[in-house]
Amino acid sequence: MIKRLVENKIKSSINQGKAIILLGARQTGKTTLLHQLFDNHQVLWLNGDEADVQELFKNATSTRLKAYIGNYKTLIIDEAQLIENVGFRLKLITDQIKDVQLIATGSSAFELRNRLNEPLTGRKWEYQLFPLSFAEMVENHGLLQEKRLLPHRLVFGYYPDVVVNQGNEQKILKMLSDSYLYKDILHYEGIQKPDKLLTLLQALAYQIGSQVSYNELGQTCGLDSKTVEKYVMLLEKTFVIFRLGSFSRNLRNELKFSKKIYFYDNGIRNALISNYSAFEVRNDRGALWENFMISERIKKLNYNDIYANSWFWRTKDQSEIDYLEEKDGQISAFEFKVNQKKKATINNSFIENYNIKNIDVISPENLEEFLL
Repeated sequence: MIKRLVENKIKSSINQGKAIILLGARQTGKTTLLHQLFDNHQVLWLNGDEADVQELFKNATSTRLKAYIGNYKTLIIDEAQLIENVGFRLKLITDQIKDVQLIATGSSAFELRNRLNEPLTGRKWEYQLFPLSFAEMVENHGLLQEKRLLPHRLVFGYYPDVVVNQGNEQKILKMLSDSYLYKDILHYEGIQKPDKLLTLLQALAYQIGSQVSYNELGQTCGLDSKTVEKYVMLLEKTFVIFRLGSFSRNLRNELKFSKKIYFYDNGIRNALISNYSAFEVRNDRGALWENFMISERIKKLNYNDIYANSWFWRTKDQSEIDYLEEKDGQISAFEFKVNQKKKATINNSFIENYNIKNIDVISPENLEEFLL
């Protein structure tokens, strides 16, 4: 189940004179991937979670770092966002120890990108790792088998430990959703109320596929709207959720500033609300299907270096299209239906104004057209 596309990208970046940065939520397989790639190399592994590693980098000069690295040709630093001034330390290694390939992983884009962007400008390749994807699982055991497993995936998701430990899905998801996935947020000095963060996550879990209001979320969670917005941004930076904005160009009644929030993994979403009921009997099937399809599409775009903008569309009179994709000036429109027989509602003004040929309906019967 190795992340073949990311593996190839990393291989092509080795010994190009730049640091390799691998981002992604905890437990998505970043360390496993690097072990598969580099276990036969001369590698020095360090973990930013460990106090002595943090201390080593605190005031290290290039001379001391060179002595510490010694004859190793590859230096891998896990969870590098936990190291103080990590960007400047990695810059020292990249600039002064040129015969060492530097690789750093991070589960918090907020911490790591903020600390790396200025020091490592022009000195890094950056890649993102997600939970396992539909495309990877099809590659692993075939389209027919994965489509048979689809109801299970829609409930338990694609985290690697969940996929390979059948029968223990609930236990693993509870461990992840209790705190592990947003452990990095709790390190952030502005987070004073972790219980409020969990309440916010649960509120977001109930609203997937719906427009969200920071004011309404704040009333539910006992937080002001600015704090809600900050928490949402941090959850996005730690790869738990992502936002989808509303598309608006021409029509007067389009909603211009609305947003929807989705989870990168259905299993995490369901764990937060402690609902593992079978997909077929749930009353939130439509929301789960929409979340699954959009999160899987985001993985496809990212892994295949497809540069496209993603939106949803809605008007004040409630006309809506689930998902739009804008690429090279062309807009594609999609509706997600659990029941293939349900037809998409055609909005003629949208079709005419944006030169859309048709709206594709994606159901379990034809999802491979959208995801492979």
